Amino acid sequence: MSTFLYGGNVHANGIRQHYLRYGGKGTPLLLIPGITSPAITWGFVAERLAGQFDVYVLDARGRGLSSTGPDLDYGTDACADDIVAFAAALNLTEYHLLGHSMGARFIMRAATRHPHAGIKRLVLVDPPVSGPGRREYPGKMPWYVDSIRQSLHGMNAEDMLAFCPTWTEEQRALRAEWLHTCYEPAILKAYEDFHELDIHQDFAKLPAPALLMVAGKGGVIQAEDEAEIKGLQPLIRLARVENAGHMIPWDDFDGFFVALGDFLQQPGAL
Repeated sequence: MSTFLYGGNVHANGIRQHYLRYGGKGTPLLLIPGITSPAITWGFVAERLAGQFDVYVLDARGRGLSSTGPDLDYGTDACADDIVAFAAALNLTEYHLLGHSMGARFIMRAATRHPHAGIKRLVLVDPPVSGPGRREYPGKMPWYVDSIRQSLHGMNAEDMLAFCPTWTEEQRALRAEWLHTCYEPAILKAYEDFHELDIHQDFAKLPAPALLMVAGKGGVIQAEDEAEIKGLQPLIRLARVENAGHMIPWDDFDGFFVALGDFLQQPGAL
């Protein structure tokens, strides 16, 4: 039986933020997807997490059903502030954060900008560690832009094969249905921030325990990156999902949860 409860909208940080809620019991867990992943595409992960947590999957601004358009700031700081404002608007005084890729960068920045916001633990799923003077992010912009532009005209699971050849038909169909809601300027700004904003400064300042989940086949975080991050934040926990690419739960659903383990159930702080 599904753990999905409802979708909703809340006005927070000056915009409409859309979310999907699963489970409804336990510690709140806010899940922030990646650069072109509306909230609904993470529903299959939220369904399982909702067995233990009160899960809210957010549409980042410029994606899904949240506010979008040319007048918004799509920078990392604004998107990080959205998360904390969302929690405050729903009167969530203590909560966990789980972010994938871009979402992982957003939750790190949320935690360091708002160290007293009630964030208990962070799960950082394969965040881009590119930045000024660093190795480029392995995902290339045309992959995003070309698929978004095609989605604006209408596409189906078969069309999505060219972009996501290893995904199931169901996964490709869902992405094809929702990709048109990803506002291209928002995607461009996030990608630009991957290369112009050095997120490493946030690792050293994390005010809450963190788990860094690394895709063994993703190429996003390499051994030297793990060593640098561990040097910046010695208390961070590292978990590798060896047989997964960057989209970890798509590639190895069970491996994702093995890597997560009981981290979010453990007491204590940094």
